[in-house]
Amino acid sequence: MRSRAAGPLGTMNSWTVPADQGGVRLDAFVRSRLPHLSLRETQKAIKEKAFWIHDRPGRKGDRLWSGDIVAFRGRPHWLRAGPPAAWDLAVPIVYEDGFVMVLDKPAGMATHGSSGRQTKALANFLAAVRPALCAVGKSVWEPGLVHRLDRDTSGLVLVAKNQASFEDLRAQFRHGLIKKKYWALVSGKAKREGVVSRPLARDSGDPRRMTALLEQGGQRGRARMWKATTRFRLLGYGRGFSLLEVSTQTGVTHQIRAHLAAIGHPLAGDPLYGGEPLDPLDIGRHFLHAFYLGFRHPKSGRDVVVESPLPRELKQAVDRLGLSRAKIGDGG
Repeated sequence: MRSRAAGPLGTMNSWTVPADQGGVRLDAFVRSRLPHLSLRETQKAIKEKAFWIHDRPGRKGDRLWSGDIVAFRGRPHWLRAGPPAAWDLAVPIVYEDGFVMVLDKPAGMATHGSSGRQTKALANFLAAVRPALCAVGKSVWEPGLVHRLDRDTSGLVLVAKNQASFEDLRAQFRHGLIKKKYWALVSGKAKREGVVSRPLARDSGDPRRMTALLEQGGQRGRARMWKATTRFRLLGYGRGFSLLEVSTQTGVTHQIRAHLAAIGHPLAGDPLYGGEPLDPLDIGRHFLHAFYLGFRHPKSGRDVVVESPLPRELKQAVDRLGLSRAKIGDGG
């Protein structure tokens, strides 16, 4: 049973524990009432004292009994079952038809979130301009999004507009049929071309990072690792930095950043993998831009290619290094 009543913090939601759930833990009960919350999000909300049992804040392991009243007195975002629409976000739509979209994500914007707390992600933009996409994909928090880019990576993101297109495009990713190319500026002088084929795993010392493992050894005890291959070719070199064209067929978290750092060429402006606390070129972000996306159209089967020019702040960095003659587009 669910009711709404006025409380000291304004309107609050409350639930009465039914007889058939007597003895359930608070975190399990909350998830049964708010299934859009993950266990981690649920426990975080409980820790923030968002859920009260009678007249006291609950703890995740508290047992509930028939007739107990659980009241919500937390921040409203915990109740949102999908990404809130954000009409104030500016994201270029560079390709669209009845089945797919391609967006040019700016740096500094997350691709998606996992709760209603996130209001400035690409998912929030899609919820505003194409709300029907919240029913497409593997999660309401990732409306139609076929893949993702890191927050500070700019460039092209592929979006499916119906479930059949989503499944087709995801299958293309799994089989390496989607072509993705990036421009990357890295520290040091790179080889003319190269391939990094090393599995990736979460860094045991820093959960924000991925670690590139050696093909032989160093893999025992890992809870999970992902195969990944990154190819690169040198476009230009100047003042201690190499401009690369990078391509991937896999899409592991932080793949390019971790692979290039593992061979001694971390991205410029990337303190997480570069070990540099400062931004040597004053870019304000790491230098990685997804400029090329090629895929087979999920309906017609024709080849579709979309490209994006280098953003202004990255083009300025290239100019300062004397690499403006490299074939990287004319900037924004």
